[in-house]
Amino acid sequence: MASPSTKILTVGSAVGSIRDLFAKVKAVDAKHGKFDIVLCTGDFFGPPSEKEKDEDEESELNMLLEGKLEAPIECYIMQGEYPLPPKVVDKFAKTGGELCKNVFLMTKSGVITTANGLRIACLGGIHDPSIYNTAEAAPGFLSPFFSHHTVDRLLSNTLVKAPTSNQKSYTSLASIQATAASSQLVDILLTNVWPLPITHFSSAPLPDPQLSSIGASPLSDVIRKIKPRYHFSVGGGRPPKFWEREPFVWDDENGRVSRFVSLGAFGGEPTQGKKQRWFYAFSIAPITSMSEPQQRPTNATKNPFVESDARAQKRPLDMSGGENYIFGNNVQQPQKRMRTMEQGQGGKPPPGYKCRRCESIEHFINDCPERTKPGDDYICKICNQPGHFVRDCPTKDARGDTGGRKPKPGYVCRACGSEGHYLEDCLVANQRPQRGERRQRGPPKEIAPDECWFCLSNPNLAKHLIVAIGSECYVTLPKGQIIPTQSAAEHVDVPGGGHVLIVPITHYPTYSTIPPDLAPPIVEETEKFKSALKEMYAKYGSVPVFFEVARLSAKGGHAHVQAVPVPARLKDKVEETFVREGRPQGIDFEEDPDAALASCANGRGSYFKVDLPDGRKMVHLLKDQIPFSIQFGRQALVSLLGTPDRMDWKACMLPEDEDRADAQAFKTAFAPFNPEA
Repeated sequence: MASPSTKILTVGSAVGSIRDLFAKVKAVDAKHGKFDIVLCTGDFFGPPSEKEKDEDEESELNMLLEGKLEAPIECYIMQGEYPLPPKVVDKFAKTGGELCKNVFLMTKSGVITTANGLRIACLGGIHDPSIYNTAEAAPGFLSPFFSHHTVDRLLSNTLVKAPTSNQKSYTSLASIQATAASSQLVDILLTNVWPLPITHFSSAPLPDPQLSSIGASPLSDVIRKIKPRYHFSVGGGRPPKFWEREPFVWDDENGRVSRFVSLGAFGGEPTQGKKQRWFYAFSIAPITSMSEPQQRPTNATKNPFVESDARAQKRPLDMSGGENYIFGNNVQQPQKRMRTMEQGQGGKPPPGYKCRRCESIEHFINDCPERTKPGDDYICKICNQPGHFVRDCPTKDARGDTGGRKPKPGYVCRACGSEGHYLEDCLVANQRPQRGERRQRGPPKEIAPDECWFCLSNPNLAKHLIVAIGSECYVTLPKGQIIPTQSAAEHVDVPGGGHVLIVPITHYPTYSTIPPDLAPPIVEETEKFKSALKEMYAKYGSVPVFFEVARLSAKGGHAHVQAVPVPARLKDKVEETFVREGRPQGIDFEEDPDAALASCANGRGSYFKVDLPDGRKMVHLLKDQIPFSIQFGRQALVSLLGTPDRMDWKACMLPEDEDRADAQAFKTAFAPFNPEA
């Protein structure tokens, strides 16, 4: 008799949106259930929060631990890429995993068995090769990393029969002291990171080409041993993107079928475009001796975790004749033809052989002189020069200034502006986090001209909004500016609205990453435009607020300064507004703004800067472990102006004809002040 199936709902990272997740799970269960359990992948709690919020009695974290948030279904959660809150770790230590009714925390190397025999394994945390190999012990929940100790412990745990899901002390030592399991195989594996070769042999389109090269190599050996039937992850980019791979088969386990699914995040910062799929529902039953043989899926691919046939030891050829199950009894086995000196006189090919490259009968193709000489139209892909193959390129081993490959002429690193190294070798892009800080997933992505919103070479750039162009920078109205204009306003103080961006023409992620020898003219022209805007705004009874988000983000970015006119009567309230709006988000401002900016010089850090109407600065240093919204400057100013409906720039966009009218009005009014006119 077949084992009963378990109906499971797997969800992506909640990132602290616990109440909303429970509400959605309840709705999904009502529509598609009833589900037996929920598996919460990735970060359930999200990044470390500021102290004030963590101590708030009404925070979702505290309400969960106190049992005030009710999980509609039994939920199993894991550690994602962030350290877990200390309160959660303390509760785990006291209860053995039960955080509240129906919410259980699995260890980084946990294995549980459900009531009907399903085995679920978990490997939490992120992979750092140096920490993985050198850690003296398995990192705990207060560390975001896992080590080889964590993996060894996971594989050991798969060798014992884990307690069932309704044994609440399943993570205690006593609960796992059971008889040895006959197999390491598990039914479901949850990880935060992707395995390195998972995209191999797959034709399922990736939502981001970069996902083809991500992954943690230690996972491969784990998967070969435990062969999960379902593997769920959330490590598919930032923000996480949904991707489902075709199934693959383990021929050495009676055709056991494995499936891999990477989920989008449920919570976190809002993203542009369509929300990535964040849940996956399925039914699964344990495989027993009574189970029907699994059918090979029609879309199954080659197994990406099976060792290459070339690496396997070949069975030596039996030259003694004897019985042969193919050729019959005492039949001499056919010999593989060998290319030896005896096959031709003096090492020449046998009669009838002709080289496929030059059609000579005097040598094998591997000895052909033409093989070492490229054709006349061949161009080396490394140095772009003819006359040699890539393998013979004299510059292929050339090193850049940080030890990696030397870039091609004209290449510019998007992180620091250097021409001496590739982005993946950039010291700025690959800065290691300090203790307790969140580690970025790789260096910033290279941005092509047709992807950057601010590069003049982008054919999709809204050039009709540009109002001034200098030698180093240009000035443009943004789409959906903060100031209401045209059909969205009864009157406008500054013609065209006045909200503009000052953008360096050359692409640099931030002003602090512009090379020192190139920075002076760019900075000087930026300051000229700022002074001109100040004079223009004054004519219309307004003062400027300039702000800059200088973030070395995962998408590279393009440096720019935003200028927004505010009525002169509000100039003394600008500073207090930024302080007030920033406090709930953990945004604090440095006492010495100039020293803070100096600490970020040469791309050593990210910052948010405000130039106040009286000439003073406000500087906030961005911290990896605390999220920072790139819309914070807009948030503060719409609060100051009392126009909360202008918060979402997309909702403030105007038809192109109205945009053109604004641009022309501003251009005309700015002409007398334009330093580049």
